[in-house]
Amino acid sequence: MKTELRLWLRMLACTNLVEAELRRRLRQAFNTTLPRFDLLAALDRAPGGLTLGEVSGRMMVSNGNITGLAARLEREGLVERRQEPHDKRVVRLTLTPAGSAVFAIQSAAHAGWVAEIFAGLPPHEREALHQLLGRTKSALVGALEDA
Repeated sequence: MKTELRLWLRMLACTNLVEAELRRRLRQAFNTTLPRFDLLAALDRAPGGLTLGEVSGRMMVSNGNITGLAARLEREGLVERRQEPHDKRVVRLTLTPAGSAVFAIQSAAHAGWVAEIFAGLPPHEREALHQLLGRTKSALVGALEDA
């Protein structure tokens, strides 16, 4: 097997392992899902809110997926949906104060879990891996733009 294919499979395996563990912990600790967490995180980073299209682009899922998820979070009082005054077809999502409070608790736990997951690597190896993955990302973006 070529080195590049082995590299891709190793990266995918690592990603899947980390994601599965984070999903498990979110479900166990907060009875929530990774998509719910990701939506709250996206809105936390955008104090002015995001349109459904912006959220779906950031989360790389369809508008339909976001619409249902946003409706559930709105019913729970974590997210607010507002139509844009200039275009009633556009809906903007924002975190409510309750949503911000819930996300603050969840994100602190999430950060701790990620630290635990990577604790098996010494700090210098985590830093080296971070640097290599950054260079890999840049090279991939350049290669894919040229394709």
